[in-house]
Amino acid sequence: MAISPVPSKRSASAATEPSSPSTEKRLERRRIGAPVGFTPRALDAAERRLERELLIHHPNADTTRIEAAYRFASEAHEGQKRASGEPYVSHPVAVAHLLAELGLDPIAVQAALLHDIPEDTDFSLDDLEERFGPEVAKLVDGVTKLSKFGSARTHEEQQAENIRKMFLAMAEDIRVILIKLADRLHNMRTLGALPLEKQQRIARQTSEIYAPLAERLGIWQIKWELEDLAFKTLEAEAYRSLAGQLETHRRERESFVKRAMAVLEEALPKAGIHAELSGRPKHIYSIYRKMQRKGAAFSEIYDVYAVRVLVDELKDCYAALGVVHSLWRPIPGQFDDYIAMPKNNFYQSLHTAVVALEGKPLEVQIRTHEMHNVSEIGIAAHWRYKEGSKSDRAYDAKLAWVRQLMDWQREVSADATEFVEGLKLDIFQDQVFVFTPKGAVKDLPAGATPIDFAYRIHTDVGHSCIGAKVNNRLVPLDHKLQNGDIVEIVTTKSVHGPSRDWLNIARTNHAKEKIRQWFKRQQRDENIVHGKEALDRELRRLARSSLERIGADRLAEMAEAYRYSNLDDFYAAVGYGAVSAQQVVTRFGVIDDANETVLPQVAPPVPARTGGVRVKGVSDILVRFTKCCHPIPGDPIVGFVTRGRGVTVHLRTCSTIVNEPDVARLIDVEWETEVQQTYPIAIRIEAFDRTGLLSEISNVVAENRINIVSAQVNVHSDHRATIAATLQVTSVAQLAKVVTRLEQLRDVHSVQRELN
Repeated sequence: MAISPVPSKRSASAATEPSSPSTEKRLERRRIGAPVGFTPRALDAAERRLERELLIHHPNADTTRIEAAYRFASEAHEGQKRASGEPYVSHPVAVAHLLAELGLDPIAVQAALLHDIPEDTDFSLDDLEERFGPEVAKLVDGVTKLSKFGSARTHEEQQAENIRKMFLAMAEDIRVILIKLADRLHNMRTLGALPLEKQQRIARQTSEIYAPLAERLGIWQIKWELEDLAFKTLEAEAYRSLAGQLETHRRERESFVKRAMAVLEEALPKAGIHAELSGRPKHIYSIYRKMQRKGAAFSEIYDVYAVRVLVDELKDCYAALGVVHSLWRPIPGQFDDYIAMPKNNFYQSLHTAVVALEGKPLEVQIRTHEMHNVSEIGIAAHWRYKEGSKSDRAYDAKLAWVRQLMDWQREVSADATEFVEGLKLDIFQDQVFVFTPKGAVKDLPAGATPIDFAYRIHTDVGHSCIGAKVNNRLVPLDHKLQNGDIVEIVTTKSVHGPSRDWLNIARTNHAKEKIRQWFKRQQRDENIVHGKEALDRELRRLARSSLERIGADRLAEMAEAYRYSNLDDFYAAVGYGAVSAQQVVTRFGVIDDANETVLPQVAPPVPARTGGVRVKGVSDILVRFTKCCHPIPGDPIVGFVTRGRGVTVHLRTCSTIVNEPDVARLIDVEWETEVQQTYPIAIRIEAFDRTGLLSEISNVVAENRINIVSAQVNVHSDHRATIAATLQVTSVAQLAKVVTRLEQLRDVHSVQRELN
């Protein structure tokens, strides 16, 4: 097909430095990295492989449209390089190939090839729409970052705005997020060429947003790889250790799995079951999480040895399970039936763990071939099997949570950061499945309460709730629901409205927003009073300050920062819960009356330990490491003054030093370390005295990585306990977090900063 030339919109200099991208991106592309791995010929070959992959799943696809998109992207990105030194267009080609492998339609593959053009070149969405049509342009727009952020001030807020924009587009067309997931996966695969700080920032966002999102959409093959790549970047030492243990036992593991499969291959046909068996691949991060969650050693994790059994029909799944349990003793508490109770992403499988050959634990997953295909590619199976039709009920059911998310988004405030935090809580945390009295299943985040359940049923049910029964037993409204609970909400005939305390009890942002809306509709004057009281109380509790001491100018600055034009609107927002009083105090930092030092909003980052060495009492001296004893940070060391080459660093036990006759040339040196600034903050805890209370308080403080400098406990005759403690904190945010966690402990009545 003849491709018309791309209109020349850039000068010669713009070919290597487009005007639209950020300075950071332009500099990144100029950086000389590894040798270029994609020649024009290699790129053309990659494009042909892309077309072949697309035709496997869509035999009638018009590949000329794919070729046109590839040529356009090649010319638009001409002269641009990735940090690795490769031509920039190699990235969109790789992203498009990932989508073709998932079975997405030709429109999505075209959009993947073009997805970086509006952001990184001088061509606009209008150019794409004119050449490739409105559907392609709309998908590209959904994954394009915002170029202007208005009042957004920090990198985190900018990222939050981009994520919110992406999710809004996703609600209209799920292919937006599939393109973004493929984009993120390829970026994670090629992360090594970027600076370490940027690698960690991207990996952290991947771990918090994109991997959970892939899981929620059921695309396990992308989810697992994203998790492993993020883990490798964020916890490099733990990753290497675990990968090393897996590699050390690889042959032993493969031999064990083969012998277990041989036993099953003999037993299953005898039961009339035709099955396909394979060893299940290991995912390092999932093993690491289990080790952390269970406090277990590597040898105690059940699914290090794992077999997957694929059968033809649903009934064969349970028949195969019977065969497995007749061969080997099942391990109690290690059976999950995700067929009868599918996960929220429609994942279906039977999982069991048994004591198999030689007394070693073995995990067995049993599912049909169709279940397996869906488990690997999740929502993408819709395009592979339905040719892009959006009318089937199963597809709509899988995306119900997206519509729920967008309903909440339309109700929530304009704060994008709050939206992203809500994502992490409502959508991406572990889920519990509970039942209505009529047997309908509702999924909620782990830790959800009857209040969350009530508002999930209907807003009016939540507003009229006066109590709850769980498994036919009355429970308090802050009771944490568990998998399989049958929940009945006790209501009053007249909608009497929620209590303000429910904002602290509800777990989901959906429920919290409905509660806030209720109070927002109440008397404005009442909300203003409540807001002032809440803010003043939080200032006294965390900041050793008050509204009066903060002053009108500072308060006006606070209101403006939260986008309220006057103080009364700001107070009212605090009153009905749209703005958290604790968040206000945390965000702005405060002056401590005791020593007039400013406790910062958040702790400054701790510079990584570099392994550097300095000469005690002297600066600007060349220091080199010796090759004879290879000291590492933490070893006892000494310096040796050389002639003209500065100071060399040795172990104190190094034979070179021990046998050195000229002792005068030895000099004291020390490892460089960075100590994070901390502040002593006194708090007072009022609680009901009981066994284990002090231990629980200590655990909460330790979990937040805070040191207790001193503590004094007084128990009164009425069994009240007063605990005065001094904590070493790094910021108001850290103080607020630990105070909130302490208040949630059973029998703790109040926690506040000590004023004297």
